Amino acid sequence: MNGQPISGRTTGRRGRGARLGALATGALLLVLTACGGGDTGGAKGGTDGAGSGSGGGKQEIAASQAVVTVLPKDGADAVATSGALKVTAQQGKLTTVSVADSEGNKVEGKLAADGSSWEPVGHLAASTQYKVHAIAQDTEGRESAKDTTFATLTPKNTFIGHYTPEAGQTVGVGMPVSINFTRGITDPEAVERAIKVTAEPAVEVKGHWFGNDRLDFRPKDYWAAGTKVTVQLNLDGVEGRPGVYGKQKKTYSFTIGRRQVSTVDAAAHTMKVERNGSIVKDLLITAGAPSTTTYNGQMVISEKFKVTRMNGATVGFGGEYDIKDVPHAMRLSASGTFVHGNYWASASTFGSTNVSHGCVGLRDARGAGDSSTPAAWFYDHSLIGDVVIVKNSKDKQIKPDNGLNGWNMSWSEWTA
Repeated sequence: MNGQPISGRTTGRRGRGARLGALATGALLLVLTACGGGDTGGAKGGTDGAGSGSGGGKQEIAASQAVVTVLPKDGADAVATSGALKVTAQQGKLTTVSVADSEGNKVEGKLAADGSSWEPVGHLAASTQYKVHAIAQDTEGRESAKDTTFATLTPKNTFIGHYTPEAGQTVGVGMPVSINFTRGITDPEAVERAIKVTAEPAVEVKGHWFGNDRLDFRPKDYWAAGTKVTVQLNLDGVEGRPGVYGKQKKTYSFTIGRRQVSTVDAAAHTMKVERNGSIVKDLLITAGAPSTTTYNGQMVISEKFKVTRMNGATVGFGGEYDIKDVPHAMRLSASGTFVHGNYWASASTFGSTNVSHGCVGLRDARGAGDSSTPAAWFYDHSLIGDVVIVKNSKDKQIKPDNGLNGWNMSWSEWTA
């Protein structure tokens, strides 16, 4: 029209036909793209999606044959802290298992070699909600997942461990880690597994039980000077005895100071102080009298008191003595053995005669105010954890559990 030749109408019909064909083709492409281009974008992505989608639209992908099972069941409450959690896969292998509490702390677990099951390597915490996420693959590589939650029991009866040394302390080379539990333990293996003591530089550290309420840790030999010791108490949720659970979770460290080992010769009435391999002081002492001798053996300073009261009635001596101001006292045993200052004996006693009720005495001044006395020097240069060895006394060897004195056991006895 508008002066165009008649042949132009024929061209127009062909054009409309071509355009209709193009539109139909475009619609077909659009349909194919809509079916197959789910994850692709743009023209190029749409074309690629159309090609792959046309085949995918004609065949369905079979579901994974793998079946994931989580125990305890989803939503379970009051779940036991040990032995209840297990994840398994049938007709497939587990590829992912993640268990974490509400704060995101993950539970360490162990996957079976064949991928059929997963279990935690330790116990769970009490009164805690956990989330489980597990994935398994079948033989065709198709995945199946499961997500569940559960909560552990809230115990009615609990226990904790009182430990020494304290966090951040610098102590002597003989200091063990000693933990006293508030309830007697009937499952010592479970409790001991929940406690980890490590050293830097590394050294093997083993635990030993004294009765059912005390667990000490030490290396084979004294700690090396400068060692950093880390203690992990993961007792929360441990069933230490039937129906009684730990409620303690703490990690702390302490440091080993310089090496000081002092040797008391009760027969020679001397004490040689060795520090880092050299004798730094030779002191005159008085040890236990013939009727109240001093224990032999390796003893560890567990407490220090600048001034303290000593009453014989508290250690089985009746009313033989009651001294309200004993200076520079350092405990060596739970039964009352100390290294301490003595101001009431004559100066000539030290280095010549044993007159004490079992303690090791050093010349001192009343009130602990004279820093020049031998007792003051030893007190000022000693750490909790330093070793004092007594020899040549006419007494037996001190028992390993009388104070922090496990060094009197051989390594084979300690680890038995």
